[in-house]
Formats: sequence, structure tokens, C-alpha cells
Amino acid sequence: MRGTLMERMLPAPVNGGFKMEGYWVWCGSVVKGEDGRYHMFASRWPKEVPMHPGWLLKSEIVRAAADTPVGPFQFEEVILPARGAQYWDGLMTHCPMITKVGDTYVLYYTGTTHPFAPHQAVEGKVTAARANKRIGIATSKSVYGPWERRSAPIMQTRPEHFDNFLYSNPAPCVLEDGTVHLMYKTRSYSTDPACAHSHMMFGMAQAERYDGAYRAMRDTPVFPEDVELEDPFIWHDEDGFNMMAKDMYGNIAGTHYCGVHALSRDGVNWEVKKDVMFYSRDILWDDGVVRRMGNLERPFILFEDGRPTHVYFATSDGDEERGFMGAQNTWNMVIPLKQID
Repeated sequence: MRGTLMERMLPAPVNGGFKMEGYWVWCGSVVKGEDGRYHMFASRWPKEVPMHPGWLLKSEIVRAAADTPVGPFQFEEVILPARGAQYWDGLMTHCPMITKVGDTYVLYYTGTTHPFAPHQAVEGKVTAARANKRIGIATSKSVYGPWERRSAPIMQTRPEHFDNFLYSNPAPCVLEDGTVHLMYKTRSYSTDPACAHSHMMFGMAQAERYDGAYRAMRDTPVFPEDVELEDPFIWHDEDGFNMMAKDMYGNIAGTHYCGVHALSRDGVNWEVKKDVMFYSRDILWDDGVVRRMGNLERPFILFEDGRPTHVYFATSDGDEERGFMGAQNTWNMVIPLKQID
């Protein structure tokens, strides 16, 4: 993508996107269905638990629909509910990324489980749930299902490598020949007794097709230790592979929680653009007001006929420093994109 995403952003519709009364809503990705409508696959969990870390224990993936990419999207059904602790994704599903390959809808997502009973301490549940996070796929010939879930994740952690603790936040890019390039978030087990795991890192995997074997393509993280990012989204265009992600500390693009942009020729080796803000949390809405959002995360670009038309973000009404930790509400917002010839 030439330039920055900010340069393409039109005012965000105040009444667009997807929200649900009584639920935390996060992680929206959108596909145009066989019915010509637009379908958002999102995460939700009840407000009876805190936003964080409640998602680790209660999140489930749902589908909402609208006649236009802007919405507002209306809830229609739960896609991937809890199905029992004996399954790798049995107690939580999260981070949906929807794509269509041929005549098949492929939903990449994060799932987890843990051995704790409902009455047992939250702290133990959260630690186990985090360590058990893995990435899987569910498939269907229709956006209305039925969805086929797998009995195992598509990848297992590698004990002798940097990605030995967890896999999450899948960011797939499916090329025309069916090859899949998958960026994922990971952590390492830590030797520090005060913390079970390392900082966040990205890895890269590839598969010859979406239902094939996924192989990790790097023995080192995608970016060096001083580049800590989250929530990748990747796509391919005339410049090669692109990635956008959240700058955790602002030491890459200059502002806490803003967006960064990276490029790759081969989908394995990436170079992040230093001192370039790809998107900002300061959003112009269609009521004429600029608001700094508590969060602007889980980015997803909708492409139609090969052109980026809308970008979706998980957002909150939290304050600038605490983000969703200080939020009363979270939802998935949408921003139309200016078309550039």
C-alpha cells in the first residue's frame, strides 16, 4: 500500500460497526457472503467478567450481518461456542480472521482450554488458558454453516525455539495459488520467577494450502527484541507482502498504541518502517468530532475486487493510558477508505 492507511481514512460512521448490549465485543473480520450481505466474525464475552482477562475464559466467536460493509451489524448466531475442556479449543475461542478460498470459507482463530473447575481460582485458570492458546481453523461452504472444527490446532509450539509458550492472533494471507503465509503472535517460557513468559513476538509459518501442514519458517522472531508489536494483519499487493500492527510502546512509530507498517518480498523476512505512523488512535467521526480512542486494535482490511474499501478495528471508550483496562464499553468500529487510482 502506497502511503499510510491514515491518508485513506474517511470519517468513521458513529452508528456503524458492531456492538452488543451486555457484552464486551472485539476482533472483527468481515467477508461478503454468498447472499451478497456482509458478515462479521467477532469475539464476545459477557460483562459479568472483566474485559481483561475475562476474554481468556469466556470469549466465543459469533457472526453478525449487515447489508453494507458499514453496518450497523446485527448479531445472528454463535459460531464457535465452548465444547468441553477435553478439546484444545474447548473453553474459549477468540481472534477470528475470516477468508474465502475457492468455494470454502476458512475461519482462522485462537482457542484454549484448561483443567480447572468453574469454582477454582481465576489466577490459575488464566495462566493455564494463556499457556494453552493455539491456532486452528474452522471451515464451511456457507457463511451460515455448519462449521467444521478440527480436533487439533494447525501448529504445535516448538520446545527448542522462541515460540515454545503459545500461539495466537493468526494473520493469514492466502495467495492465488492457494499458498498460505501465516503470521502469528507467540511468547517463550521465562526463567524469571516473577513472570511465566517473555514479551510478545511474531513468527511466520507457511502451508501449501489452507488445510495442509503448516511449517514454521523462522528459528528467530520476525522482529528484534526492541520491536514489540501486537495484532498483525497481512496482505499482498504490487509491493509484495504488507503488515500492519499495533506499536506497543511507541518506540517504532512514535506514539503509544499507534499503527506501524512493514514490508516483505518473500513473506518470511520483514522490515518495519521506522518513524512512520500507519494509523492513529485519533479518529475523525462523521459527527465532525475527533476522538482519541482508548484502543484501536485487531485491524482488518476488507478488499473488494482487489481494492481496500474498509478497515475495521476493535476499539474502546477507555482512557489514553489504560485503554481497555479503563473501558466501560468495547465494540468493532469501521472506517471507509478513500479510493486511490
